Amino acid sequence: MRIVDSQVHIWAADTQDRPWPHDPPIAPHDGPLSAAQLRNRMIEQPDAPERLRTWLQQQGMLGLRMNFRAEPQRSWLHDGTADWLFPALERHGIPLMVFAANALKVMGRIAERHPGLRLIIDHMGMLVGDKGASAFAEEGELLALARHPNVAVKATAVPCAAVDAYPFRSTHVHIRRVFDAFGPERMFWGTDLTQLPCPYRQAVTLFTEELPWLGGSDLDQVMGVAVCRWLGWQPGR
Repeated sequence: MRIVDSQVHIWAADTQDRPWPHDPPIAPHDGPLSAAQLRNRMIEQPDAPERLRTWLQQQGMLGLRMNFRAEPQRSWLHDGTADWLFPALERHGIPLMVFAANALKVMGRIAERHPGLRLIIDHMGMLVGDKGASAFAEEGELLALARHPNVAVKATAVPCAAVDAYPFRSTHVHIRRVFDAFGPERMFWGTDLTQLPCPYRQAVTLFTEELPWLGGSDLDQVMGVAVCRWLGWQPGR
């Protein structure tokens, strides 16, 4: 089985030559590096549309990830700041992974207006930082997005929402609901490393060993095949 982690956070050390940005982080769990905020500022740069035109020509680039979770980025979805981004991504064939807690209905409207844009919703639409039922408060809005064939979901950071120890049975029902709605070809396993509250192996075996209904080719899709296909990536090439 090929396992592909659809989300990790790995940063080089904070050095004088490559310093970390020191603006306030979005939330405590994001740690001292607010990299998402730094990337999001690209939307406001005058050369951003031109940069996107050649985005996928850069080595290692397969798509874009944006964070609209907190202000001021959240307001960009409503005040017109980000309006240019979605048609540009659609036009250039650039997939977009998006952290859009509290904005899933907006993502649905964007998916409908831009059917050629491949959208990937982070963290099963969870309110990351919460646990139990409150973490999945927007699950209904996430499941409603399944009607758009251009929307997929990352099953990342799932252990972070558990109220119990491994195998995190409190999360199993939510994993199953997302799977049933989106299917194996639009559900991508991942960890959200370095945010995990458990060993990496447990984040893997939660899906490969603890969900008796997930197996065979469906498991292969969820654990790596599907995200590679969605991003147009052939590992090893």
